[in-house]
Amino acid sequence: MSQTICRSRTLQLGRPRRRGFRQCRTIPLWLVGLIVSMLPPPPLLVAEDDRRPPNDAAGLALFESKIRPLLVNHCYECHSASSGSEEGGLRVDSRSAIRAGGDRGPAVVPGDPQASLLLVAMDHLDPDLEMPPKKTKLSASAIADVKKWIQWGAPDPRDDDHTTPRTQDAAEVARNHWAYQPLRTVSSADAIASQRGAAMASSWPVGAVDRMMLAELANQGLKPSADAAPSILLRRIHFDLVGLPPTPKDLNRFLRRIDTDGLDTAIATEVDALLASPRFGERWGKHWLDVARFGESSGKEANISFPYAWRYRDYVIDAFNQDLPYDRFLTEQIAGDLLPAEDDVERARLLIATGFLALGPKNLDEANGWQFLSDLIDEQIDSVTRAVIASSVACARCHDHKFDPFSMRDYYALVGIFASTETFFGTAVSPANRVGGTPLRLPDGTGHAIFHPSLPSEKVAELQAELTSLERKQSDGMAAIKSAVAEGKDPSDLFTLREALGIFWRSGAIRGQLAKVSERGQALPLAMGVLDRPMIIDAPLLQRGDIAHPGDTIARAFPSAIPPRSPVSLPKDQSGRLELARWITHPEHPLTSRVMVNRVWQHLFGAGLVRTVDDFGTTGQPPSHPELLDHLATEFVEGGWRVKPLIRQLVLSKTYRQSSDHNQQAFLRDPENRFLGRASKRRLEAEAIRDAMLSVSGELDQQRPRGSLVAAVIGDRPISLIGMDKRLPTDLDGSVHRSIYLPVIRDRLPDVLDLFDAAEPSLVTGQRETTNVPIQALYMMNSPFVQDRSKAFATRLRRGADSAPRRVELAFKLCFNRPPYPEERKRSMAFLSATEDSVRSFDEAEISHKGPDVWDRFCQALLSTAEFRNLD
Repeated sequence: MSQTICRSRTLQLGRPRRRGFRQCRTIPLWLVGLIVSMLPPPPLLVAEDDRRPPNDAAGLALFESKIRPLLVNHCYECHSASSGSEEGGLRVDSRSAIRAGGDRGPAVVPGDPQASLLLVAMDHLDPDLEMPPKKTKLSASAIADVKKWIQWGAPDPRDDDHTTPRTQDAAEVARNHWAYQPLRTVSSADAIASQRGAAMASSWPVGAVDRMMLAELANQGLKPSADAAPSILLRRIHFDLVGLPPTPKDLNRFLRRIDTDGLDTAIATEVDALLASPRFGERWGKHWLDVARFGESSGKEANISFPYAWRYRDYVIDAFNQDLPYDRFLTEQIAGDLLPAEDDVERARLLIATGFLALGPKNLDEANGWQFLSDLIDEQIDSVTRAVIASSVACARCHDHKFDPFSMRDYYALVGIFASTETFFGTAVSPANRVGGTPLRLPDGTGHAIFHPSLPSEKVAELQAELTSLERKQSDGMAAIKSAVAEGKDPSDLFTLREALGIFWRSGAIRGQLAKVSERGQALPLAMGVLDRPMIIDAPLLQRGDIAHPGDTIARAFPSAIPPRSPVSLPKDQSGRLELARWITHPEHPLTSRVMVNRVWQHLFGAGLVRTVDDFGTTGQPPSHPELLDHLATEFVEGGWRVKPLIRQLVLSKTYRQSSDHNQQAFLRDPENRFLGRASKRRLEAEAIRDAMLSVSGELDQQRPRGSLVAAVIGDRPISLIGMDKRLPTDLDGSVHRSIYLPVIRDRLPDVLDLFDAAEPSLVTGQRETTNVPIQALYMMNSPFVQDRSKAFATRLRRGADSAPRRVELAFKLCFNRPPYPEERKRSMAFLSATEDSVRSFDEAEISHKGPDVWDRFCQALLSTAEFRNLD
């Protein structure tokens, strides 16, 4: 028990890591090319975490956003039906063709990158098989994407007939898809029940939700289950609303109120108190952070920290606690910088909100500045549309969307909006990355915490003078080279590569320091976010998404197939993000309210009315209760887009109260519980499991920590990808604050989040996977974090009760919100007695090395049970 588990983070390495620099306007392109050509190629870096297959939606999203464009741009010319060329007998334009391969064998072997010739060719691992031929090797980022895709099972939605352009009929089918139609007004839930012949004389329904659910149950030949026991229901409510277990005092109060006021009143009172708790925002804010792909580093090859990301995290928590209307919440995140503000404090809050657009993963090792910008905009379009309307317009970057009603013109109309937007993500230039990001300065005096020191005014002047000197030295060196070349002389000794690199990196470091302080050296409040660029532009349509092949300029606009379809005039002096936010949050928009209502439903019932919560397109699943979905969406909009009243309505329903007890007949009729004739059994999320351990041990610090571990310890420096960064604590789980405040470093999550299926911070994730694997049990047995919680839990039991039977009673109430069953009580006492006897058989010297105390072991056993980490 005392032996800790070693979780190796070994990465698969190809060649030594490439050290590069950011392309800079002050260095000529020919010199950039020379320097890059002399650097060793980057390794193929894929973290161990990437070997675990994600859900289908994440895999398909990776294919559509990364793999399909890569194949179209680099492979179709020689290996597709449309080109009429199948060199080597290979086609890569359909799922079956790419897996069948050509003369050499399968191009893709799902789950096995080493056996996949496509990856071998792209990574130039075989000198006789280097693709694309006669071209520069693909970037390390692109190759890593292909490897990840293959490791994830090579999910590929293409059928053989998808090699041809989408037909008009297919486009019309997509346009007429249910999700893109206006919300249908549901006049009366009772009327629907009657129309279906399901009107039932029953006292079970307490509102429209129950009546509509009961009608569908009746149509399926099912009946609702009885209410869950009060203790189970209370635990369910607490975890769903605030993510923490109820205490024994909470249970006693709840039971007394049931006796005096009845169950309905007791539940309503408890729900209202939890909705008003600051803990509510921490619980539901984390749900949105999953969707917002919140992370505190750039990820990819050059994994540079985002030292100001925590400000957006705190903004989201506060927004949920204040019940900020959802339409306003979205508008602030998309265009907060364009909204009016009463004072500097409000201005700072609105700027921080736009961090949503800046948080995404970034390939800071990209040498081509235009390619970096193109990929940044693509990620923003994908995140906004997937998060808010559960349909990614980014799939139309290289071709008209194969399944949904989005064309390339729609995509590049949005590109113009985001190309007119400057993104501030605040990373320093270093030898580890080519791209630096300026932070966004907040108004002075807004009271925001600052994690970087001020500088003496003399130091500021010294840095500015050094920067001027470096710029002059670079300018003189380039002038000398130009003059020597003009005179036919050898310029190699006039301005060397070493000198150019040294100036570049030192200049980047100085600019990074100066960006954090005022001219007098005072530390500035900084954040991630966006602002409009001085020049507003329309973007060209890129043929096959290739920046080297621009086509016609596309006016900024919104997808034309989605209502409201009335023409929108975008201002010439603004990017159009504010108008985009207003279009997305228009009451007649068919997706925004449906998607949010479905997300809320999924978190309370375990699955959405539309199970593919991040995909409302034609490849997603249809709603199980379409009338109910539209009814709730309509009420949500008419009620002012308020999330708390929506949650309250659902939690107070009889549908939510149902027991999860197994019913064989109902199971056979509805094995997936799509019609909710019972409550679904659910495992707690990683954060709730960890927070529950801290709660029952009595150690949970419910105060919001100041800032973030990433900001305080790492700042804007690179994060080591190999082994644990020495600037970070060995155990990233080790804080006693709530899990939402743990560091979210891409490719380096704390163990408890990593092992218990936390959201991948590089992807929009509305619904997590739930796995049950042996390493989770090993974590509960060997993790220092769990062992420390067990010791604290045992100390709490000793202080809270004066005898073993009473301690056992208290332990079960704290862990499971119930007293132990007779058999559990008997086994607990037998374990404690047997272990104590075995300890007494050793002398004092041996006992001192015996290991954990008997109560520590008992508490760890309870924390490791399935009941502790599951609802019901």
